[in-house]
Amino acid sequence: MNYDMSNAGKREITLDVSGLLCPLPVLRARKILLGMREGSCLRVRATDPVARIDMPHFCAQAGHEILETSEEGATLVFLIRRGPDREED
Repeated sequence: MNYDMSNAGKREITLDVSGLLCPLPVLRARKILLGMREGSCLRVRATDPVARIDMPHFCAQAGHEILETSEEGATLVFLIRRGPDREED
């Protein structure tokens, strides 16, 4: 797992979870999002095809917004805006 915080001042972090399989891409994204401010963006790069289903489901459940989904060859790219904190059930 690699993440690039060089754009942190621009409120965007890139997380590369290429090569990781379900559920790790979502778990790694969740961990990074928990440390971010509301409204900040996380760009996730994943090669697990199941991430196409898991990432949107996770975001909907956690209150985050997927702004963009794209493909770069075999890599799925998600741009996620961190939502407000939610209380755990």
